[in-house]
Amino acid sequence: MMFDTGDVTLHYLDEGDPEGAPIVFAHALGTGTFLWDAVVPLLPPGLRIIRYDARGHGQSSTPPAPYSMGALIRDAERLLDHLQVREAMFVGLSIGGMVAQGLAVKRPDLIRALVLSNTGAKIGTPTLWAERIATARRAGGMAELARGSCERWFTRSYLKENRHLPWFERLCQHDPEGYAGCAAAISGTDFYTPTSGLRLPTLGIAGAEDGSTPPDLVRETVDLIPGSKFELMRRTGHVPPVDQPQEYARLLSEFLRATGHIGHA
Repeated sequence: MMFDTGDVTLHYLDEGDPEGAPIVFAHALGTGTFLWDAVVPLLPPGLRIIRYDARGHGQSSTPPAPYSMGALIRDAERLLDHLQVREAMFVGLSIGGMVAQGLAVKRPDLIRALVLSNTGAKIGTPTLWAERIATARRAGGMAELARGSCERWFTRSYLKENRHLPWFERLCQHDPEGYAGCAAAISGTDFYTPTSGLRLPTLGIAGAEDGSTPPDLVRETVDLIPGSKFELMRRTGHVPPVDQPQEYARLLSEFLRATGHIGHA
């Protein structure tokens, strides 16, 4: 399904029980709704499951770069308002986790619980992101970025077995403009102060072999929120929904039950 916000057209999936408690998924840079394909079937029944492609990703439109984090947050806000969603559990991975933090600060009526997965209040440095943006704009640059991403995202055993190759191909095919736009949004974001003001149930999930957002960064971020819980997943990297979907779904299911979100309308 498609939704025109006025300045971008967002592709989204609205699945499960339309009357169920809503759970919203926001993906990592260079991926899309497909990031969650292996997890969604493992979730408890009775949920309304919403996934969307960020601007510049998947089937969503690609406005000219750069993008601001405020624009990405506004996209999510407008989509949830369009879908008449309130009090959702919002699961954000990597840049999706930054959107989750910003949206929870801006619109607390939309989010009753957060899952901050493989993310941070601040990720990388402006210099690092400027280099990646420049690489994306060069001929063959997306293949170079895809190789680096796979090395940071996946465990050594996953790479050795060549199980990463479909993801490498997807990353190679990603629109350079969309990558550059969202990379600029990450570069300009520091949510340490606003995130420290949040007061809602929060679960942090980190991968023990994550080379993009190491466990200490995830822990430091969720520790900003009083009463938050932190889970370290072994034998996984930056995208545990891909290489450990059953364990990831188990953690989400436990958090859904612990927060009373299952059965919460």
